[in-house]
Amino acid sequence: MSAVLIIAALLALLLLRVPVAFAMGALGVFLLWYFPLPLNAVPQRLYGTMDSFELLAVPMFLLMSNVLLKANVGRDLFAAVQSWVGHWPGGLGVATILSCGLFSAVSGSSVATAATIGTVAIPEMTRRGYQRSFVFGLLAAGGTLGILIPPSIPLIIYGIITETSIPTLFLAGVGPGLFLATVFIIYSIVYSRFNSDQIMLERADWATRKKASLLALPTVALASAIIGSIYMGIATPSESAGVGFILAMVITIAMGRMNWQKIKAATYDAMKTTTMIFLIVAGAKVFSYAITLYRIPQDISAALTGNISDPGLFMLAVGAVLLLIGFFLESLSMLLIMVPVLFPALSSMNIDPVWFGIFFVVLIETALITPPVGLNLFIIQAVGKARLEEVARGAWPFAVIMLLTAALLWFWQGLALFIAYGL
Repeated sequence: MSAVLIIAALLALLLLRVPVAFAMGALGVFLLWYFPLPLNAVPQRLYGTMDSFELLAVPMFLLMSNVLLKANVGRDLFAAVQSWVGHWPGGLGVATILSCGLFSAVSGSSVATAATIGTVAIPEMTRRGYQRSFVFGLLAAGGTLGILIPPSIPLIIYGIITETSIPTLFLAGVGPGLFLATVFIIYSIVYSRFNSDQIMLERADWATRKKASLLALPTVALASAIIGSIYMGIATPSESAGVGFILAMVITIAMGRMNWQKIKAATYDAMKTTTMIFLIVAGAKVFSYAITLYRIPQDISAALTGNISDPGLFMLAVGAVLLLIGFFLESLSMLLIMVPVLFPALSSMNIDPVWFGIFFVVLIETALITPPVGLNLFIIQAVGKARLEEVARGAWPFAVIMLLTAALLWFWQGLALFIAYGL
């Protein structure tokens, strides 16, 4: 009964529009007080949450992505990719997804990816006759690649919560990330075949391709340096994020696109997002500590394993719960609320925690483009000056693709684990 009351209390606070961080933190403090437990455990937990070397990667990646955003790096990426594939059927859609994938490999942020590529791709695609709802849906979905293609901020936080190797999680995210990007591209090409209103681009000449590619080359090299340093064991994610920020500053200053005002704006935006993430992480840490004392994760885990012995049914139940919660919570909140509850059941089900992390992220990716709280929908709505229903209408085919990818991950776990473990 205590589990039901606590979950009901949390949902009530969220429905009253209490910010997620304060809803979880305040409820956690109340539960600790009611236990009863000395409340000096609260600042200890808060300090323990922030005292994490791995968590340093979050503000560094955010700062780096904001520097690139202010320097209009997304425009260079889009122009370079467009020069090579823009003349294909649905070429601008292909260029958009490829640009999102490339920028994701630098920023690790879904919001930054959607906003950066969206500002360039939306006017270009609509001017070329692409249906507005399709353009908005494509960009909202393309932005979600930022939390799957490494480096990924949600995967970093998942690794910290579950004490799972972050580089291994990054490796596991490569296969599904590239698979999703490929399916999005195929859908864009097929969609274009049945929509004759689009104006095809002429094939770019080699001089144009060379010029555009040279402008985008420093950013591609930056992404390669970040990912390569992590995978080769040269640097931790936190160290590579710090080096990435320095390289981003060097590149943008050398290109003449960075000044003091832009640095201040990038730092301020990164600080706001970092503060939001850390507040949610801190509130979730207090809440998860409290519910652990009440044995709620253990009880839920026991109830799941006692009533659901088949791992397939267990994952089906997990997927249904995440889809339902995704209508009301944004991705990071879902991660911090649900992982501590579900994770204890994995060992008894013989479910690999690395694979589960990728499966979980694919599902919360879907939540990013489902109303009413799909964060990417709001980002594209603001960038494209569109109605929310217009963006949601274009995003639903991509949400279906993501759900089918999650199902494929269950039947073909090697999609995630082949690169991570060499299976």
